[in-house]
Amino acid sequence: MPSEMTTVLVAGASSGIGKAVARRAAASGRRVVLVARRSGELSHVVQAIHESGGVAESVVGDVADAEVGSRAVSLACDGSRLTALVNCVGANIPGRSLQNLTNESWAAMLHVNLDSAFHLTQAVLPTFRDQGDGLIVHVSSRSVHAADASGVAYQAAKAGVAALAHATAVEERTNGIRVSVVYPGMTDTPLVLQRPTPPSADELRRALQPDDVAQVVQTLLELPRRAYVPDVSIYPAL
Repeated sequence: MPSEMTTVLVAGASSGIGKAVARRAAASGRRVVLVARRSGELSHVVQAIHESGGVAESVVGDVADAEVGSRAVSLACDGSRLTALVNCVGANIPGRSLQNLTNESWAAMLHVNLDSAFHLTQAVLPTFRDQGDGLIVHVSSRSVHAADASGVAYQAAKAGVAALAHATAVEERTNGIRVSVVYPGMTDTPLVLQRPTPPSADELRRALQPDDVAQVVQTLLELPRRAYVPDVSIYPAL
Protein backbone atom coordinates (compact mmCIF):
# COMPACT_ATOMS: atom_id res chain seq x y z
CA MET A 1 0.00 0.00 0.00
CA PRO A 2 1.39 3.43 -0.91
CA SER A 3 2.55 5.59 2.03
CA GLU A 4 0.56 8.55 0.68
CA MET A 5 -2.53 8.60 -1.48
CA THR A 6 -1.71 8.56 -5.15
CA THR A 7 -3.96 8.30 -8.16
CA VAL A 8 -4.42 5.63 -10.81
CA LEU A 9 -6.34 6.49 -13.97
CA VAL A 10 -8.29 3.49 -15.31
CA ALA A 11 -9.81 3.67 -18.79
CA GLY A 12 -12.52 1.24 -19.78
CA ALA A 13 -13.51 0.96 -16.13
CA SER A 14 -17.26 0.41 -16.38
CA SER A 15 -17.10 -3.40 -16.60
CA GLY A 16 -14.90 -6.45 -17.01
CA ILE A 17 -11.16 -6.15 -16.46
CA GLY A 18 -11.22 -2.37 -16.08
CA LYS A 19 -13.79 -2.56 -13.31
CA ALA A 20 -11.76 -5.22 -11.49
CA VAL A 21 -8.56 -3.19 -11.85
CA ALA A 22 -10.27 -0.10 -10.45
CA ARG A 23 -11.63 -1.94 -7.42
CA ARG A 24 -8.27 -3.54 -6.62
CA ALA A 25 -6.39 -0.26 -6.99
CA ALA A 26 -8.87 1.51 -4.72
CA ALA A 27 -8.69 -1.29 -2.14
CA SER A 28 -4.90 -0.82 -2.02
CA GLY A 29 -5.37 2.75 -0.78
CA ARG A 30 -5.06 4.56 -4.07
CA ARG A 31 -7.44 7.17 -5.39
CA VAL A 32 -8.86 6.04 -8.72
CA VAL A 33 -10.17 8.13 -11.57
CA LEU A 34 -12.32 6.09 -13.90
CA VAL A 35 -13.27 6.85 -17.49
CA ALA A 36 -15.68 4.97 -19.75
CA ARG A 37 -18.51 5.61 -22.16
CA ARG A 38 -21.41 4.10 -20.19
CA SER A 39 -22.44 6.52 -17.45
CA GLY A 40 -24.81 4.20 -15.60
CA GLU A 41 -22.37 1.33 -15.29
CA LEU A 42 -19.56 3.73 -14.40
CA SER A 43 -21.56 5.31 -11.58
CA HIS A 44 -22.23 1.85 -10.13
CA VAL A 45 -18.48 1.11 -10.03
CA VAL A 46 -17.78 4.43 -8.31
CA GLN A 47 -20.55 3.79 -5.78
CA ALA A 48 -19.24 0.30 -5.01
CA ILE A 49 -15.75 1.69 -4.39
CA HIS A 50 -17.14 4.38 -2.09
CA GLU A 51 -19.16 1.81 -0.16
CA SER A 52 -15.95 -0.18 0.35
CA GLY A 53 -14.20 2.86 1.80
CA GLY A 54 -12.25 3.77 -1.33
CA VAL A 55 -11.83 7.06 -3.18
CA ALA A 56 -13.08 7.23 -6.75
CA GLU A 57 -14.12 9.83 -9.28
CA SER A 58 -15.19 9.45 -12.88
CA VAL A 59 -15.28 11.01 -16.32
CA VAL A 60 -17.88 9.84 -18.82
CA GLY A 61 -16.76 9.77 -22.43
CA ASP A 62 -15.03 7.94 -25.25
CA VAL A 63 -11.25 8.06 -24.84
CA ALA A 64 -10.89 7.55 -28.57
CA ASP A 65 -11.70 11.28 -28.44
CA ALA A 66 -8.49 13.07 -27.43
CA GLU A 67 -10.39 15.69 -25.41
CA VAL A 68 -11.91 13.05 -23.12
CA GLY A 69 -8.50 11.65 -22.24
CA SER A 70 -7.23 15.14 -21.47
CA ARG A 71 -10.16 15.78 -19.12
CA ALA A 72 -9.56 12.51 -17.34
CA VAL A 73 -5.87 13.27 -16.82
CA SER A 74 -6.69 16.75 -15.52
CA LEU A 75 -9.07 15.31 -12.95
CA ALA A 76 -6.56 12.62 -11.98
CA CYS A 77 -3.91 15.28 -11.32
CA ASP A 78 -6.24 17.49 -9.28
CA GLY A 79 -4.96 17.39 -5.70
CA SER A 80 -3.04 14.14 -6.03
CA ARG A 81 -0.03 12.63 -7.77
CA LEU A 82 -0.93 10.56 -10.83
CA THR A 83 1.35 7.54 -10.82
CA ALA A 84 -0.22 5.17 -13.35
CA LEU A 85 -2.51 4.90 -16.34
CA VAL A 86 -4.18 1.53 -16.92
CA ASN A 87 -5.79 1.23 -20.35
CA CYS A 88 -8.44 -1.51 -20.38
CA VAL A 89 -10.40 -0.17 -23.34
CA GLY A 90 -11.59 -2.91 -25.68
CA ALA A 91 -14.42 -3.58 -28.08
CA ASN A 92 -15.34 -6.20 -30.66
CA ILE A 93 -18.19 -6.88 -33.06
CA PRO A 94 -20.03 -10.03 -34.18
CA GLY A 95 -19.25 -9.37 -37.86
CA ARG A 96 -15.54 -9.75 -37.32
CA SER A 97 -14.44 -12.04 -40.15
CA LEU A 98 -12.83 -10.71 -43.33
CA GLN A 99 -15.93 -11.82 -45.17
CA ASN A 100 -18.10 -9.56 -43.04
CA LEU A 101 -15.85 -6.60 -42.27
CA THR A 102 -16.45 -3.37 -44.15
CA ASN A 103 -14.23 -0.33 -44.51
CA GLU A 104 -16.39 1.36 -41.90
CA SER A 105 -16.36 -1.47 -39.35
CA TRP A 106 -12.59 -1.95 -39.79
CA ALA A 107 -11.99 1.76 -39.14
CA ALA A 108 -14.35 1.73 -36.15
CA MET A 109 -12.53 -1.20 -34.56
CA LEU A 110 -9.15 0.49 -34.90
CA HIS A 111 -10.62 3.75 -33.63
CA VAL A 112 -11.94 2.22 -30.41
CA ASN A 113 -9.09 -0.17 -29.65
CA LEU A 114 -6.01 1.61 -31.01
CA ASP A 115 -6.78 5.32 -31.26
CA SER A 116 -7.90 5.30 -27.62
CA ALA A 117 -4.52 3.90 -26.55
CA PHE A 118 -2.71 6.59 -28.53
CA HIS A 119 -4.81 9.46 -27.19
CA LEU A 120 -4.51 8.25 -23.60
CA THR A 121 -0.74 7.97 -24.00
CA GLN A 122 -0.49 11.46 -25.44
CA ALA A 123 -2.68 12.84 -22.64
CA VAL A 124 -0.65 11.38 -19.79
CA LEU A 125 2.92 11.82 -21.06
CA PRO A 126 3.34 15.54 -20.19
CA THR A 127 2.48 14.86 -16.55
CA PHE A 128 4.76 11.84 -16.32
CA ARG A 129 7.61 13.71 -18.00
CA ASP A 130 7.28 16.60 -15.54
CA GLN A 131 7.33 14.13 -12.63
CA GLY A 132 10.18 12.10 -14.08
CA ASP A 133 8.12 9.00 -13.28
CA GLY A 134 5.00 7.15 -14.36
CA LEU A 135 3.66 3.76 -15.34
CA ILE A 136 1.46 2.98 -18.34
CA VAL A 137 -0.23 -0.43 -18.49
CA HIS A 138 -2.05 -1.46 -21.66
CA VAL A 139 -4.30 -4.51 -21.56
CA SER A 140 -3.95 -6.16 -24.97
CA SER A 141 -4.88 -9.74 -25.93
CA ARG A 142 -3.40 -13.20 -26.27
CA SER A 143 -4.56 -13.10 -29.89
CA VAL A 144 -1.59 -10.84 -30.62
CA HIS A 145 0.65 -13.89 -30.15
CA ALA A 146 -1.65 -16.61 -31.49
CA ALA A 147 -4.32 -15.77 -34.04
CA ASP A 148 -7.79 -16.91 -33.04
CA ALA A 149 -11.45 -16.28 -33.81
CA SER A 150 -11.51 -12.78 -32.32
CA GLY A 151 -11.24 -11.29 -35.81
CA VAL A 152 -8.58 -9.57 -37.87
CA ALA A 153 -9.58 -6.01 -36.97
CA TYR A 154 -9.51 -6.68 -33.23
CA GLN A 155 -6.21 -8.55 -33.48
CA ALA A 156 -4.60 -5.89 -35.67
CA ALA A 157 -5.70 -3.18 -33.25
CA LYS A 158 -4.46 -5.01 -30.16
CA ALA A 159 -1.15 -5.75 -31.90
CA GLY A 160 -0.94 -2.04 -32.60
CA VAL A 161 -1.49 -1.30 -28.91
CA ALA A 162 1.46 -3.54 -28.04
CA ALA A 163 3.65 -1.87 -30.67
CA LEU A 164 2.63 1.56 -29.37
CA ALA A 165 3.54 0.48 -25.85
CA HIS A 166 6.97 -0.85 -26.74
CA ALA A 167 7.86 2.18 -28.86
CA THR A 168 6.68 4.49 -26.08
CA ALA A 169 8.90 2.66 -23.61
CA VAL A 170 11.94 3.16 -25.85
CA GLU A 171 11.25 6.85 -26.44
CA GLU A 172 10.31 7.74 -22.86
CA ARG A 173 12.63 5.56 -20.80
CA THR A 174 15.03 8.41 -20.05
CA ASN A 175 12.05 10.38 -18.69
CA GLY A 176 11.42 7.72 -16.05
CA ILE A 177 8.35 6.33 -17.80
CA ARG A 178 7.71 2.58 -17.82
CA VAL A 179 5.23 0.85 -20.13
CA SER A 180 3.85 -2.65 -19.64
CA VAL A 181 1.54 -4.77 -21.78
CA VAL A 182 -0.72 -7.48 -20.33
CA TYR A 183 -1.93 -10.22 -22.68
CA PRO A 184 -4.94 -12.05 -21.20
CA GLY A 185 -6.31 -15.24 -22.65
CA MET A 186 -10.05 -15.80 -22.75
CA THR A 187 -11.66 -13.91 -19.89
CA ASP A 188 -15.28 -14.02 -18.77
CA THR A 189 -16.23 -10.44 -19.63
CA PRO A 190 -19.05 -8.84 -21.65
CA LEU A 191 -16.62 -8.66 -24.58
CA VAL A 192 -16.75 -12.41 -25.22
CA LEU A 193 -20.53 -12.19 -25.56
CA GLN A 194 -19.91 -10.27 -28.78
CA ARG A 195 -18.75 -13.48 -30.44
CA PRO A 196 -20.85 -14.60 -33.44
CA THR A 197 -21.54 -17.76 -31.41
CA PRO A 198 -21.60 -16.97 -27.67
CA PRO A 199 -19.30 -19.11 -25.49
CA SER A 200 -20.78 -22.13 -23.82
CA ALA A 201 -21.20 -22.46 -20.08
CA ASP A 202 -18.25 -24.85 -20.03
CA GLU A 203 -16.03 -22.39 -21.92
CA LEU A 204 -16.91 -19.65 -19.45
CA ARG A 205 -16.24 -21.98 -16.53
CA ARG A 206 -12.70 -22.54 -17.81
CA ALA A 207 -12.06 -18.89 -18.67
CA LEU A 208 -10.14 -16.39 -16.59
CA GLN A 209 -12.09 -14.07 -14.34
CA PRO A 210 -11.55 -10.30 -14.61
CA ASP A 211 -10.01 -10.21 -11.14
CA ASP A 212 -7.34 -12.70 -12.24
CA VAL A 213 -6.09 -10.14 -14.73
CA ALA A 214 -6.55 -7.34 -12.20
CA GLN A 215 -4.20 -9.16 -9.81
CA VAL A 216 -1.49 -9.08 -12.47
CA VAL A 217 -2.05 -5.37 -13.05
CA GLN A 218 -1.96 -4.71 -9.31
CA THR A 219 1.41 -6.44 -9.10
CA LEU A 220 2.73 -4.07 -11.78
CA LEU A 221 1.39 -1.11 -9.80
CA GLU A 222 3.19 -2.30 -6.68
CA LEU A 223 6.62 -2.74 -8.28
CA PRO A 224 9.34 -0.24 -7.38
CA ARG A 225 10.36 2.35 -9.97
CA ARG A 226 13.60 0.47 -10.66
CA ALA A 227 11.64 -2.53 -12.01
CA TYR A 228 10.26 -2.74 -15.53
CA VAL A 229 8.05 -5.51 -16.93
CA PRO A 230 7.56 -5.01 -20.69
CA ASP A 231 5.20 -7.95 -21.27
CA VAL A 232 3.21 -10.37 -19.17
CA SER A 233 0.76 -13.05 -20.33
CA ILE A 234 -1.97 -14.74 -18.32
CA TYR A 235 -3.92 -17.66 -19.75
CA PRO A 236 -6.58 -20.05 -18.46
CA ALA A 237 -4.97 -23.11 -16.89
CA LEU A 238 -7.72 -25.54 -17.96
